[in-house]
Amino acid sequence: MAVYDHQEQEQLEDIKAWWNEWGGYVTAIVMTLLLVVLAVMGWRWWKAEQAKSASTLYFAVSDAVHAKDGTRAKEAMTQLATGYGGTGYAPRAALLLAESLWSGGDKAEAQAQLQWVIDRASESDLKDIARYRLAETLIDEQRFDDALRTLDAKHSPVFEGLYADTRGDALLGAGRRDEARLAYQTALLKVDNPYRNVVQIKLDGLGGPLNPATADSAPTGNTP
Repeated sequence: MAVYDHQEQEQLEDIKAWWNEWGGYVTAIVMTLLLVVLAVMGWRWWKAEQAKSASTLYFAVSDAVHAKDGTRAKEAMTQLATGYGGTGYAPRAALLLAESLWSGGDKAEAQAQLQWVIDRASESDLKDIARYRLAETLIDEQRFDDALRTLDAKHSPVFEGLYADTRGDALLGAGRRDEARLAYQTALLKVDNPYRNVVQIKLDGLGGPLNPATADSAPTGNTP
Protein backbone atom coordinates (compact mmCIF):
# COMPACT_ATOMS: atom_id res chain seq x y z
CA MET A 1 0.00 0.00 0.00
CA ALA A 2 2.90 2.35 0.84
CA VAL A 3 4.42 1.74 -2.59
CA TYR A 4 1.05 2.45 -4.22
CA ASP A 5 0.66 5.67 -2.23
CA HIS A 6 4.14 6.69 -3.24
CA GLN A 7 3.37 6.11 -6.93
CA GLU A 8 0.17 8.10 -6.68
CA GLN A 9 2.07 10.92 -5.00
CA GLU A 10 4.62 10.96 -7.82
CA GLN A 11 1.82 11.10 -10.41
CA LEU A 12 0.15 13.97 -8.57
CA GLU A 13 3.45 15.82 -8.42
CA ASP A 14 3.92 15.28 -12.17
CA ILE A 15 0.42 16.58 -12.88
CA LYS A 16 1.01 19.63 -10.68
CA ALA A 17 4.29 20.33 -12.42
CA TRP A 18 2.69 20.00 -15.85
CA TRP A 19 -0.19 22.25 -14.83
CA ASN A 20 2.16 24.85 -13.41
CA GLU A 21 3.95 24.95 -16.75
CA TRP A 22 1.05 24.59 -19.17
CA GLY A 23 -2.11 25.33 -17.21
CA GLY A 24 -2.18 28.98 -18.18
CA TYR A 25 -2.04 28.12 -21.87
CA VAL A 26 -4.77 25.51 -21.53
CA THR A 27 -7.01 27.97 -19.70
CA ALA A 28 -6.38 30.62 -22.34
CA ILE A 29 -7.23 28.20 -25.16
CA VAL A 30 -10.42 27.04 -23.45
CA MET A 31 -11.48 30.63 -22.78
CA THR A 32 -10.74 31.61 -26.39
CA LEU A 33 -12.81 28.72 -27.73
CA LEU A 34 -15.62 29.62 -25.35
CA LEU A 35 -15.55 33.24 -26.48
CA VAL A 36 -15.58 32.17 -30.15
CA VAL A 37 -18.61 29.94 -29.55
CA LEU A 38 -20.41 32.71 -27.69
CA ALA A 39 -19.53 35.21 -30.45
CA VAL A 40 -20.87 32.90 -33.16
CA MET A 41 -24.05 32.27 -31.20
CA GLY A 42 -24.43 36.00 -30.58
CA TRP A 43 -23.87 36.79 -34.25
CA ARG A 44 -26.47 34.26 -35.34
CA TRP A 45 -28.95 35.62 -32.82
CA TRP A 46 -28.30 39.18 -33.99
CA LYS A 47 -28.70 38.22 -37.66
CA ALA A 48 -31.93 36.42 -36.87
CA GLU A 49 -33.27 39.46 -35.02
CA GLN A 50 -32.18 41.72 -37.90
CA ALA A 51 -33.97 39.51 -40.42
CA LYS A 52 -37.09 39.38 -38.26
CA SER A 53 -37.25 43.15 -37.86
CA ALA A 54 -36.43 43.74 -41.53
CA SER A 55 -39.12 41.33 -42.68
CA THR A 56 -41.67 43.10 -40.49
CA LEU A 57 -40.83 46.43 -42.11
CA TYR A 58 -40.82 44.88 -45.59
CA PHE A 59 -44.38 43.65 -45.11
CA ALA A 60 -45.28 47.07 -43.71
CA VAL A 61 -44.08 48.63 -46.97
CA SER A 62 -45.89 45.98 -49.00
CA ASP A 63 -49.16 46.41 -47.11
CA ALA A 64 -48.99 50.19 -47.42
CA VAL A 65 -48.26 49.96 -51.14
CA HIS A 66 -51.27 47.71 -51.70
CA ALA A 67 -53.38 50.06 -49.61
CA LYS A 68 -52.08 52.95 -51.74
CA ASP A 69 -50.86 54.70 -48.59
CA GLY A 70 -47.73 56.38 -49.92
CA THR A 71 -46.91 58.22 -46.73
CA ARG A 72 -46.95 55.08 -44.60
CA ALA A 73 -45.02 53.15 -47.24
CA LYS A 74 -42.26 55.77 -47.36
CA GLU A 75 -42.04 55.93 -43.57
CA ALA A 76 -41.63 52.16 -43.32
CA MET A 77 -39.08 52.19 -46.15
CA THR A 78 -37.07 54.90 -44.40
CA GLN A 79 -36.90 52.78 -41.24
CA LEU A 80 -35.96 49.72 -43.27
CA ALA A 81 -33.23 51.50 -45.24
CA THR A 82 -31.83 53.22 -42.16
CA GLY A 83 -31.84 50.31 -39.76
CA TYR A 84 -31.62 47.28 -42.01
CA GLY A 85 -30.24 48.51 -45.32
CA GLY A 86 -27.81 45.61 -45.52
CA THR A 87 -30.53 42.96 -45.53
CA GLY A 88 -32.11 41.48 -48.63
CA TYR A 89 -35.49 42.88 -47.61
CA ALA A 90 -34.51 46.54 -48.07
CA PRO A 91 -33.77 46.58 -51.83
CA ARG A 92 -36.80 44.43 -52.56
CA ALA A 93 -39.02 46.82 -50.64
CA ALA A 94 -37.42 49.75 -52.48
CA LEU A 95 -38.22 48.19 -55.86
CA LEU A 96 -41.80 47.60 -54.76
CA LEU A 97 -42.14 51.14 -53.47
CA ALA A 98 -40.54 52.67 -56.56
CA GLU A 99 -43.12 51.07 -58.83
CA SER A 100 -45.94 52.36 -56.65
CA LEU A 101 -44.48 55.86 -56.45
CA TRP A 102 -44.01 56.05 -60.21
CA SER A 103 -47.59 54.96 -60.84
CA GLY A 104 -48.74 57.57 -58.33
CA GLY A 105 -46.85 60.36 -60.08
CA ASP A 106 -44.04 60.78 -57.52
CA LYS A 107 -41.40 60.27 -60.18
CA ALA A 108 -38.43 61.86 -58.43
CA GLU A 109 -38.87 59.74 -55.31
CA ALA A 110 -39.40 56.62 -57.43
CA GLN A 111 -36.09 57.25 -59.18
CA ALA A 112 -34.42 57.90 -55.83
CA GLN A 113 -35.57 54.50 -54.60
CA LEU A 114 -34.23 52.80 -57.72
CA GLN A 115 -30.92 54.61 -57.36
CA TRP A 116 -30.74 53.49 -53.73
CA VAL A 117 -31.03 49.87 -54.87
CA ILE A 118 -28.28 50.42 -57.45
CA ASP A 119 -26.01 51.97 -54.84
CA ARG A 120 -26.75 49.74 -51.86
CA ALA A 121 -28.05 46.30 -52.90
CA SER A 122 -25.62 43.44 -52.43
CA GLU A 123 -27.33 41.21 -55.01
CA SER A 124 -26.31 41.96 -58.59
CA ASP A 125 -29.66 40.82 -60.04
CA LEU A 126 -31.50 43.41 -57.95
CA LYS A 127 -29.10 46.10 -59.19
CA ASP A 128 -29.74 45.00 -62.78
CA ILE A 129 -33.51 45.19 -62.29
CA ALA A 130 -33.21 48.64 -60.73
CA ARG A 131 -31.06 49.94 -63.60
CA TYR A 132 -33.48 48.58 -66.17
CA ARG A 133 -36.45 50.21 -64.47
CA LEU A 134 -34.57 53.46 -63.92
CA ALA A 135 -33.68 53.57 -67.61
CA GLU A 136 -37.36 53.15 -68.48
CA THR A 137 -38.30 56.09 -66.27
CA LEU A 138 -35.58 58.23 -67.85
CA ILE A 139 -36.86 57.38 -71.33
CA ASP A 140 -40.35 58.35 -70.19
CA GLU A 141 -38.91 61.75 -69.24
CA GLN A 142 -37.08 61.94 -72.58
CA ARG A 143 -33.71 61.88 -70.81
CA PHE A 144 -32.35 59.54 -73.44
CA ASP A 145 -28.63 60.09 -72.83
CA ASP A 146 -29.09 59.46 -69.10
CA ALA A 147 -30.97 56.28 -69.90
CA LEU A 148 -28.18 55.08 -72.19
CA ARG A 149 -25.57 55.78 -69.53
CA THR A 150 -27.62 53.79 -67.04
CA LEU A 151 -27.82 50.85 -69.44
CA ASP A 152 -24.07 50.97 -70.09
CA ALA A 153 -23.40 49.44 -66.66
CA LYS A 154 -22.20 45.86 -66.57
CA HIS A 155 -25.11 43.47 -66.13
CA SER A 156 -25.93 39.78 -66.09
CA PRO A 157 -26.40 38.04 -69.47
CA VAL A 158 -29.87 37.09 -68.22
CA PHE A 159 -30.92 40.72 -68.70
CA GLU A 160 -29.16 41.23 -72.04
CA GLY A 161 -32.34 41.08 -74.09
CA LEU A 162 -34.27 43.53 -71.91
CA TYR A 163 -31.32 45.91 -71.80
CA ALA A 164 -30.89 45.77 -75.59
CA ASP A 165 -34.58 46.42 -76.18
CA THR A 166 -34.60 49.35 -73.75
CA ARG A 167 -31.42 50.67 -75.35
CA GLY A 168 -33.24 50.57 -78.67
CA ASP A 169 -36.08 52.65 -77.17
CA ALA A 170 -33.60 55.22 -75.86
CA LEU A 171 -31.70 55.41 -79.14
CA LEU A 172 -34.93 55.77 -81.10
CA GLY A 173 -36.04 58.56 -78.81
CA ALA A 174 -32.72 60.29 -79.37
CA GLY A 175 -33.24 60.07 -83.14
CA ARG A 176 -30.50 57.48 -83.68
CA ARG A 177 -32.64 55.17 -85.78
CA ASP A 178 -29.96 52.91 -87.25
CA GLU A 179 -28.44 52.28 -83.85
CA ALA A 180 -31.90 51.56 -82.51
CA ARG A 181 -32.47 48.98 -85.24
CA LEU A 182 -29.23 47.24 -84.31
CA ALA A 183 -30.20 47.26 -80.64
CA TYR A 184 -33.57 45.68 -81.46
CA GLN A 185 -31.82 43.07 -83.58
CA THR A 186 -29.63 42.20 -80.60
CA ALA A 187 -32.71 42.00 -78.40
CA LEU A 188 -34.35 39.53 -80.79
CA LEU A 189 -31.44 37.17 -80.25
CA LYS A 190 -31.84 37.26 -76.49
CA VAL A 191 -35.54 37.45 -75.60
CA ASP A 192 -38.23 34.78 -75.63
CA ASN A 193 -41.87 34.75 -76.66
CA PRO A 194 -44.15 36.59 -76.23
CA TYR A 195 -41.80 39.53 -75.64
CA ARG A 196 -39.96 38.75 -78.87
CA ASN A 197 -43.07 39.65 -80.84
CA VAL A 198 -43.05 43.14 -79.28
CA VAL A 199 -39.42 43.66 -80.25
CA GLN A 200 -40.12 42.39 -83.76
CA ILE A 201 -42.92 44.96 -84.18
CA LYS A 202 -40.53 47.74 -83.12
CA LEU A 203 -37.88 46.55 -85.57
CA ASP A 204 -40.37 46.21 -88.41
CA GLY A 205 -41.60 49.72 -87.68
CA LEU A 206 -38.09 50.98 -88.45
CA GLY A 207 -37.90 49.14 -91.74
CA GLY A 208 -36.66 45.76 -90.59
CA PRO A 209 -33.13 44.56 -89.87
CA LEU A 210 -30.28 46.90 -90.63
CA ASN A 211 -27.99 43.91 -91.06
CA PRO A 212 -29.97 41.08 -92.72
CA ALA A 213 -27.18 38.55 -92.15
CA THR A 214 -27.42 39.10 -88.39
CA ALA A 215 -31.20 39.09 -88.45
CA ASP A 216 -31.27 35.74 -90.26
CA SER A 217 -29.65 34.12 -87.24
CA ALA A 218 -32.24 35.58 -84.86
CA PRO A 219 -35.25 33.46 -83.83
CA THR A 220 -38.48 34.50 -85.48
CA GLY A 221 -41.50 35.79 -83.66
CA ASN A 222 -43.34 32.52 -84.39
CA THR A 223 -40.77 30.34 -82.68
CA PRO A 224 -42.48 28.39 -79.92
